Amino acid sequence: MTPLVTIRDLDKSFPGVKALKKARFELFPGEVHALMGENGAGKSTLMKVLAGIYQKDSGDILIEGRPADIRSPRAAKDLGISIIHQELNLMNELTAAQNIFIGREPKRAMGLLLDEGALNRAAADIFSRMNLTLDPRAEVGELTVAMQQMVEIAKALSFKSRVLIMDEPTAALNKAEIAELFGIIRQLKAEGVGIVYISHKMDELKEISDRVTVMRDGEYVDTVPTESTSVDAIISMMVGRSLTETKTDVPDLSSHDVVLEVRNLRRSNAIQDVSFKLRKGEILGFAGLMGAGRTEVARAIFGADPLDGGDIIVRGQPVTIRSPQDAVRLGIGYLSEDRKRYGLATGMDVAANIVMPCLRKFLSLNMVLRARAIREAARSYIKQLRIKTPSDAQEVRFLSGGNQQKIVIAKWLARDCEILFFDEPTRGIDVGAKNEIYKLLNTLATQGRAIVMISSELPEILRMSHRIAVMCEGRLTGELPADGATQEDIMRLATRRHSLMADSSNAAIGGSTT
Repeated sequence: MTPLVTIRDLDKSFPGVKALKKARFELFPGEVHALMGENGAGKSTLMKVLAGIYQKDSGDILIEGRPADIRSPRAAKDLGISIIHQELNLMNELTAAQNIFIGREPKRAMGLLLDEGALNRAAADIFSRMNLTLDPRAEVGELTVAMQQMVEIAKALSFKSRVLIMDEPTAALNKAEIAELFGIIRQLKAEGVGIVYISHKMDELKEISDRVTVMRDGEYVDTVPTESTSVDAIISMMVGRSLTETKTDVPDLSSHDVVLEVRNLRRSNAIQDVSFKLRKGEILGFAGLMGAGRTEVARAIFGADPLDGGDIIVRGQPVTIRSPQDAVRLGIGYLSEDRKRYGLATGMDVAANIVMPCLRKFLSLNMVLRARAIREAARSYIKQLRIKTPSDAQEVRFLSGGNQQKIVIAKWLARDCEILFFDEPTRGIDVGAKNEIYKLLNTLATQGRAIVMISSELPEILRMSHRIAVMCEGRLTGELPADGATQEDIMRLATRRHSLMADSSNAAIGGSTT
C-alpha cells in the first residue's frame, strides 16, 4: 500500500533553534498514527510544515508517492491535508455552518446572495456523515468545547481531507466527550482517512492509535506498533532515560505554621461554604471532576472573581482581597491553567515576562528601567529553573509548553510569592517536562513555599500532595492524607453530592490538617 504521506530527511530552523534535523514520518490510509515526544521535540513543527504553516529548509514530502511542495495552508488543503490546532480557530459569533464554509459559501441570485439553506444542508450532510447531532444554525460561541472541536473536524472534512492532523484534541474534554471523539475518529479511519494524533496521554494513545512515532530534540527516534509496545518503552524513547514515578514517604507537616486559611467562602453556586488550611512547606492537592469549583476557589482567593461571603486569613491576619494586585501584595501568586491567555505575554521576551510582576524593583529614580539588572535576574531564574531557551531575549511564543510554564513560575518567584496556586500545572506538556515541574514544586515546598495544586490527573494528585482536598458541585466533600489514599477514595468524594457530605466534610476540614 502506498503511504498517504512520506516525510524524509526534513530540516527546519528558526533563529537560534534547529527545530528539525533529518526528521522522518509516514502515514497510511485508514491509520491513526500517534506522534509523540517531549515539548520541544519537534512534533508540532513537523506537522506545521506538512500543513503549510511553516516551509521546510530541506528534505522531501511525498503525498501518495508524489513529491509535494507545500508553501501555504491553502496548498496543503488542496492536497487534502488539514490540521486541527489545540487552540480552536473558530468565530464565536457565526453559526456552525458559517464557520465550516467561511469564504466558500454557496451563492444564489447569480452569485449576489448567500444561500443559507444550501449552506445549512451542506453542513448537516457532514454532521450526518459524522453521526453527530448538531444544529448547523447553532452559534459556535454557545457550544461546548467538545462540540466546537466537532465543528473543526467537520470543517476539515468539508475540504475532502484525506490527512487529518489533531494536536492535543482531548486537552479540554471530559471522558464522555473523549469517547464521542474517538467514535468519530474510528469512523473516519474506516473511511480511509489517515489521522496524525499528537497527545501526551498514554492511555488515549493505547486506545486509539495503530502506530507511534517518537521524536526527540527535533530528530526521528523510532516507529513502533502501539499494541505490542509498553508505555514504559515509549516514555524511555521520548526522554532518553527512565522516569521514576514512586512517591517518597509523606512528611508530617501538622506542626508547620498555617500561612493561609479560608472559612466559609461563598460565590453563588460555584463556591459553597469552602473552608481549608494551608501550611508552610505543604502541597495541598485539589481534586474533583470538571465543574467541581476548584478553579473558582483559586480565582476568588486571588481576587480575580468577587466573593459573596467568607473569610480569608493570611499568616494569622484577616485580609480583604478585592483584586489580583491585593493578592500579589500579600505574597499570593496564581498560575492559571491557560498560561498563554492569562500567564504570559507571548510576544515579549523571556526576561520581560519573568520580571513583569516586580518591575518596580528594577526602576532607577522610579523612572528608568535598569536593563542590565533585569537581564541578570532573568538569567538567574533561567539557570535555576533550567529553562531551555537560546537566550533571555527569545520571544516566549517560540518556546515549548514546559518551558513556558517554567517562565510563569519564575515570574512569581521573582515577585517572592510565598503562597502559590498551581492550576493544572502540567496540562499540555509531556512526561519529561512534567517530571521537571514535579521536581520544581517539591523543591519550592522544601524551601517553605505553600502550594495549592489543582489537577484533574489523579496519579499526579496522589504523587505530589501532602494532603488532598476533594470538591464536588462547589463544595469540599472531604479531605484525605496523601499517604495511603487511592484513586478510588478520591473519586468517591468527587462524586459525593452535597446532601451526603455535610457533617463528615466539616469534621475533616475543621479537624486535623496533617
